[in-house]
Amino acid sequence: MMTIGRLGRAAGVKVPTIRYYEEIGLLPEAERSAGNQRLYPEAMLARLSFIRHARELGFPLAAIRDLLRLAAHPDRPCEEADRIAAEQLAAVRARIARLRALERELERMVASGAHGTVGECRVIEVLGNHALCADEHGAGEEVFA
Repeated sequence: MMTIGRLGRAAGVKVPTIRYYEEIGLLPEAERSAGNQRLYPEAMLARLSFIRHARELGFPLAAIRDLLRLAAHPDRPCEEADRIAAEQLAAVRARIARLRALERELERMVASGAHGTVGECRVIEVLGNHALCADEHGAGEEVFA
């Protein structure tokens, strides 16, 4: 059995994150010692490492929950896991496209605003009026969500 601190160090996850994953059901509730300390079986390290890796790849928590459910049935077909991964790939590609549009717009702003006073500054002007942007780069959406 491992304490929460030892589990966290072994998986590269902070203790509050482990508590949160337990709270939302991605990790089963831990056993408790006589002193009420959380104790985890060694097998929990593989599950937590799976979750951490999936989060590093940007999978949302709901998708990770589904992938964990699928992983519990190794003899089932892989189609659903493939679909979940394909959805994540599409989301990453869409995010990259938005970031490239942002990059182009920022390059354009910087290239056109390197002189004069703040009152004549193209950067300030464009930031104040989205209609002056050359590309549609996610107006009204959270790019870094």
